[in-house]
Amino acid sequence: MRLSTSIFLTDRTITPVRLARALEERGFAGLYIPEHTHIPVGQNSPFPLGGDIPEEYGRTLDPFAALAQAAAVTTRITLGTGVTLVAQHDPIVLAKQVATLDHLSGSRFTFGVGYGWNREEAADHGVEWATRRARVHDHLTLMRALWAPEPTAYEGEYGSVRASRAHPKPSGGAPPVLLGGGAGPKLFAAIAAHADGWFPLGDTDLTETLPPLRTAWEAAGRDPKTLRIVPFGPTPDADKLAHYTDFGIEEIVLRLPSAPEPEILRALDEYAQYL
Repeated sequence: MRLSTSIFLTDRTITPVRLARALEERGFAGLYIPEHTHIPVGQNSPFPLGGDIPEEYGRTLDPFAALAQAAAVTTRITLGTGVTLVAQHDPIVLAKQVATLDHLSGSRFTFGVGYGWNREEAADHGVEWATRRARVHDHLTLMRALWAPEPTAYEGEYGSVRASRAHPKPSGGAPPVLLGGGAGPKLFAAIAAHADGWFPLGDTDLTETLPPLRTAWEAAGRDPKTLRIVPFGPTPDADKLAHYTDFGIEEIVLRLPSAPEPEILRALDEYAQYL
């Protein structure tokens, strides 16, 4: 099993370069970085984890710039977003960012995507809240048209592109796409239609959630062997890792505190017992 990490990198934490080098030196598998462009004050959107929104949510670095730095100083670890808020992006520009990072990193990029939870943040991007899921699906389809080997046009409800020359191309035609969110038939249908796997959040029990996901996956005509499940942010212990191994999980993502370098290095050394 590969052990990767996720962190809110900010202007007050360890730098992407120092973290990426530390991960590779210690034998960790990858680095995932979340995204928030801004956090409006006085908002009404409840924080999904309860309580007040942590300060780092409004200070997080741009994930593509941070991951580009990480790519430049490493050769082995995978690099990913955890997650990109696709509805809040121009899909043509985002397709170029993804393809460029995949190219420059030597095809090490994983595209973690999500629908978002912050209504006010989305509204500032011109996203009508009820449309955000459809926008994500539409944007992913448009991006795949730009990544296609031959010029391919796409006409969608929330975005369109003419048949175009658009290089570089991601390795294999598109990077792996992992969709985050809570278990349920709507999410599982979306994963089967638009993604390569699922980011189950926290300490999700896979005993009940994996069978319906696999059913939806196979009903969509997808190869059962290609479904990727990457638990995102579980609390690690030996029993839990054994539980994931029983389900054939090949990678999990451990959360690091949003903190300066000394605290991050201590956390990595603590997690190293599970490598």
